[in-house]
Amino acid sequence: MPTPTPKRLALGVSLAGGLLLGGLVQAETLLRTVGNFSGNTLHVEGVERPFFEELDARDDLAVIYNPMDAIGVEAADALRLLRSGSFDVMSVQIGMASRDEPFFEGIDLAGVAPDLDAQREAIDAVRERFDERLQERFNAKLMTLWPFGPQMMFCNGDIQGVDDLEGKKVRVFTPSMSRLVQGLGAAPVTLQFSEVYLALQRGVADCGVTAPSAGNNGKWPEVTDTFVPLPLAYSVQGHFMNLDTWNRFDAAQQQELTEAFARLEEQMWELAYDVNDDAIACNTGQDSCSDHQAYDMRLVEIDPASRALVEEIASEAVLPVWAETCSRQYPECAQAWNETVGDATGLSIQ
Repeated sequence: MPTPTPKRLALGVSLAGGLLLGGLVQAETLLRTVGNFSGNTLHVEGVERPFFEELDARDDLAVIYNPMDAIGVEAADALRLLRSGSFDVMSVQIGMASRDEPFFEGIDLAGVAPDLDAQREAIDAVRERFDERLQERFNAKLMTLWPFGPQMMFCNGDIQGVDDLEGKKVRVFTPSMSRLVQGLGAAPVTLQFSEVYLALQRGVADCGVTAPSAGNNGKWPEVTDTFVPLPLAYSVQGHFMNLDTWNRFDAAQQQELTEAFARLEEQMWELAYDVNDDAIACNTGQDSCSDHQAYDMRLVEIDPASRALVEEIASEAVLPVWAETCSRQYPECAQAWNETVGDATGLSIQ
């Protein structure tokens, strides 16, 4: 944990003073915050850490911030840790945490959204339903929703198109992505981001799925040679706050925090739109590369038939299986999805 600052040391005094003065002194609220994986440097060091440092500068907040891998937090455990009150704010990889609530994976089902604009419409459509379910099931408040960007494949081997993925071991991180990869004839391997570099290096996985920028920052092109720019999903993330913590703030504080987290969300969306094209150029050694490490991966050409195949697999294999799983916990799941994400993307679960 970080070395206590004078503000941290004064926190106990502030709390005690607030009690002794009968509320005349507004005590600081401590936000124990878990950020994203440290390897995602553009998001963590460029946006997330500065944002929470800004919150820490408020008179009514004291923020302790650490990336999740720095303190040994497993991404899949985020919802349970929030519900238990182990942390106050967490950056949540929704697909990985959705094992505890399948409905949440519906915000980013593999093969559904063809591009970032469509994904944003889907997120905005389901946001209110998502927050309601999050509060009901996990005693947590939705603060942000945003994507890393189009999830594409970093591979090893002679791959000229999606047909050559048959038999490959592909790193995935959500159940629906597993089903999509299986539909392409490959074998899914579920790994955390921090585990993928070694898995690719040692042949545990032939391909890894992530955003172009995240893979570049994670140095995946050092251990792969072929880049497959076919979006499978968008790795939607969120920042959630424990509901008990949220309810300790008065209405004015809640409004200020809502506005602050909205700015954080917008910065993350800007990254998703702006950095991934440059990352693709840098991963594949193009002259336009400017803001990422340059590599020389071979770029696979993706034709319209490949996107059509992905949507077909999504409709026939991803949506029905997800709806069946989700409905066991949430009987209104398919209807809620059709009215939100489905309506936004033009797809429907029958």
